[in-house]
Amino acid sequence: MSWRGQIPALVAAALLGAAQPAAAQVSASSAGYPGKPIRFIVPFPVGGIADIFARVIGQKFNDAWGQPVIVENRTGAGGNIAAEIVAKSAPDGYTLVMGSIGTHAVNVSLFSKLPYDPVKDFAPAALVIEADGLLVLHPSVPAKSVKELIALARTRPGQLSYASAGNGTASHLSGELFKSMAKVDMVHVPYKGNVPAITDLIGGQTSLLFATMPTVLPHVQAGRLKALAVTGSRRSPATPELPTIAEAALPGYEVTNWIGVFAPAATPREIIGKLNGEIIRIMQLPEIQARLANEGAKFVPKTPDEFSAFVKSEIAKWAKVIKESGARVD
Repeated sequence: MSWRGQIPALVAAALLGAAQPAAAQVSASSAGYPGKPIRFIVPFPVGGIADIFARVIGQKFNDAWGQPVIVENRTGAGGNIAAEIVAKSAPDGYTLVMGSIGTHAVNVSLFSKLPYDPVKDFAPAALVIEADGLLVLHPSVPAKSVKELIALARTRPGQLSYASAGNGTASHLSGELFKSMAKVDMVHVPYKGNVPAITDLIGGQTSLLFATMPTVLPHVQAGRLKALAVTGSRRSPATPELPTIAEAALPGYEVTNWIGVFAPAATPREIIGKLNGEIIRIMQLPEIQARLANEGAKFVPKTPDEFSAFVKSEIAKWAKVIKESGARVD
């Protein structure tokens, strides 16, 4: 064979030789993961449900892997700031985001321009929790049922206000869906997270709030807030006496909040698999399961592929709701 005939073979061998170290490097990186501290970005303030479970998971990661997890709260823009940071981070498993129904299902339809793609820019690692919400009122609001609240809102158009954890959050969309289905006019007051929204509601600055059950149930039990109904499709074991909003007045109404862990797109599947397995182990611990049951939340294990399919279905669901309600942020 002439030297010309050998060129293709030589080129192929060179390319194969170049590819092998790269593949070996990825494999070695995945096998040694984690080998340094993990940065866990939370789109909402300290004390909210996403922050609480980021810290729970972070501590358990540290206990199991011996590497510290730094939880960083980066609030603003309905969670978009935090999500963008992770979307543009190195895909090595060392920068994660506690994504939510807002950042990864709602915002893509609610905002005219999003600095990231909730599907293409992320590798879903694990769904952490699904939590029904509670419709809660300040005790001064004279309504003892959902029907009474709707009647009150119709007699006082634009006078009742509902707080939310921010534009694009589940609490915001819960209110928009309620307004649309009940045909009432209420003023939306967005906050930078559930905690400040709840604080102002307790103080009487707003009238009502749709919030995740773990964040408001203690205030209901203490008498600081009045609960009328749950937002999910069925009554909650944590509050069996409360009807669903659909059952009480608006058939078809359903909102379930959720949070989950996402890594940047192109993160090695071995790392995603390790994160998924460890999060499932953590969330199935007896003390975590007991806490979820008491607070009206649940954990349903999903593989990364199942979680990815779930996110896509949520995007489609909320795109329809947002279009029908006419809700926009900008």
